[in-house]
Amino acid sequence: MSLNDILHYLRLGGVTLALLLLASVAALVVAVERIIALWGVSERSRLLGEAVSKHLLRGDVAAARTAAERSDSVAADIFLAGFDRWERSRGTGGAGVEAAVERERAQVGLKLRRNLWILATIGSITPFVGLFGTVAGIMRSFKDLGLDVEAGGTGGSAAVMTGISEALVATAVGILVAVQAMVFYNYFQARLSRVLVELRLMGDEFAELLKERAAGGPPPEPAPRTDAPAAPRADSQPA
Repeated sequence: MSLNDILHYLRLGGVTLALLLLASVAALVVAVERIIALWGVSERSRLLGEAVSKHLLRGDVAAARTAAERSDSVAADIFLAGFDRWERSRGTGGAGVEAAVERERAQVGLKLRRNLWILATIGSITPFVGLFGTVAGIMRSFKDLGLDVEAGGTGGSAAVMTGISEALVATAVGILVAVQAMVFYNYFQARLSRVLVELRLMGDEFAELLKERAAGGPPPEPAPRTDAPAAPRADSQPA
């Protein structure tokens, strides 16, 4: 298909085809924005989770919180919410830490899913928009046929078939835009499902470690025994 043919169909499509092209551009913009936003999320979260767990296993809660505060990972918000709750509930054994972590994880999930509804909406409505353009084009073709007959024309089917074939372009474009949007949407849904499972497991382990710190942690190891002989008494006399 040459450039002239594409421009010809764009002129015939009118407003309907323009809307479909705008929807395609919007889907592409959202996809690029989500790719940038989700780039490295899993890796940064995993590295932060390992650092926080290492500090908590050593009993250094302050260092674990500092690591979370300095990180730009989305998991940092989950850890900080747990630390805030832990500081308020240390006297009760860290009660409510799991709930605080889970609430913040849900908030992070909403942030990661931002703008995906646009892809779902484009994927669901663009076929119908294209179908509307096709129906409008067919109606216009039959109207032109009726005017031709009234004017004394032969009313041949050639003009009608040409108009219908041109009108079907709107349906084809609508389907292509819908496929594009749904491919992006399903890709991000699959990727986010994996990331959210990783965040859930990370949050569960983090809450368990925090509760151990609130309960006092594991009992300290006994000090090593010294078997050195006792020093002789100063007042002892030889026999």
